[in-house]
Amino acid sequence: MATDGSVPGARRPWPASELGVRAVSGVVLGLLVLAATLTGGWLFALIWLLAGLAVVGEWLAITRTAPHRLLLGIAGVTLAGLVAGARLGTAPLVLAGFAGLAMLILALMARPAAGRLWAPLSLACAAVVTLVPVLLRDDPRIGLAGPLWLFGTVWTTDIAAYFTGRALGGPKLWPAVSPKKTWSGFCGGLLGATIVGGAIAAGASHLGAQENLPLAAALGLSALGSVLSQGGDLAESALKRAYGAKDSGRLIPGHGGVMDRLDGFFAVAALAGLLLVVRAAA
Repeated sequence: MATDGSVPGARRPWPASELGVRAVSGVVLGLLVLAATLTGGWLFALIWLLAGLAVVGEWLAITRTAPHRLLLGIAGVTLAGLVAGARLGTAPLVLAGFAGLAMLILALMARPAAGRLWAPLSLACAAVVTLVPVLLRDDPRIGLAGPLWLFGTVWTTDIAAYFTGRALGGPKLWPAVSPKKTWSGFCGGLLGATIVGGAIAAGASHLGAQENLPLAAALGLSALGSVLSQGGDLAESALKRAYGAKDSGRLIPGHGGVMDRLDGFFAVAALAGLLLVVRAAA
């Protein structure tokens, strides 16, 4: 025994703060995602397929929906089929029908009764997370600008909200659901994402897109995306609180699970997906 009470040869804990752990793991993940985004193709699609599968697995675990492995397997096959179909040009109605059938099967097989809602809903959310970044990246009219707008809006919202809330404090945003979030953080995230997301959307042609959004539309869309991102974060917090879960998982050091990182991303991706549908129908 050493004089300081430690065991000789034992590994000491890493003396970094929680913020340091979050920063390091966030930077590493961010660089990996950006590298895959620049590469595009099947590698980019595979990363989002794995992310979507993790979302389903964590959602089923939080809500204690069974039979876990069987439901996760069905969801995995469905997500893989959707990604392959989307990249190979399968008609959207065929993909929608395939997803709808899978959701029905999940609803029929899940237990307890609440799982009949959570299982298909988890697949629907995972499908948005999996497909929208890939569809944006593969669209020759949008290309890199689409995913980078998603990342810029969501990441800036998170970072700016965190540091503004820590610096300014003030009234809580929704203490019953997320005791640490403040209105100052909400406003800081909104302002930061509006600027960064607006700059990306307004300068999309410099990233390979065929056209830029008008500045007012770019700023407005990014502001809406920031609000939705923070709303998605609160929605996941409410789900975890309802089931007594602190984090959705432990996969990402300092952050928790994949759902903890993609709750806001899902909401903004859903907005982008809706815009893709509207554009295709126009």
